[in-house]
Amino acid sequence: MMPGKISLAFFSLIALALILHSRAQDSPQDYLDAHNTARAAVGVGPLTWDTTVQAYAQNYANQRAGDCNLVHSSGPYGENLAWSSADLSGTDAVKMWVDEKAYYDYDSNSCAAGQQCGHYTQVVWGNSARLGCAKVKCSTGGTFIGCNYDPRGNFVGQKPY
Repeated sequence: MMPGKISLAFFSLIALALILHSRAQDSPQDYLDAHNTARAAVGVGPLTWDTTVQAYAQNYANQRAGDCNLVHSSGPYGENLAWSSADLSGTDAVKMWVDEKAYYDYDSNSCAAGQQCGHYTQVVWGNSARLGCAKVKCSTGGTFIGCNYDPRGNFVGQKPY
């Protein structure tokens, strides 16, 4: 083979690997891994992927694709939503939710003043067992991601774990 062809093939493989890597951040296993890493850190058992919950998440995400508004579905499941004006991976959305851990005080079961931590507590809610997530590109060019949890969490007066 000529050196030029080897280089072209090599760079094509690198480009393919980068494409596959970026897509991999939106797979069911990637959502599960991101959630279950946070859950394991506090001693909570892993979630499993549920196609019924995922179908619900996908249906709702499809409804939000026109406006990308962070409006909860008020459905039967717990729910975390994320939006970005650019592309956002599923693992980055979960990381945003998990990063709220810094504002959660387990002893008082509350968030720091002026901060949110309910996304984090839903991720690590001990009674939640099943997960389904979906991602859509919005007509505005942004990204909408929703994850649903069965059974739901974040009951007032109860600690997540």
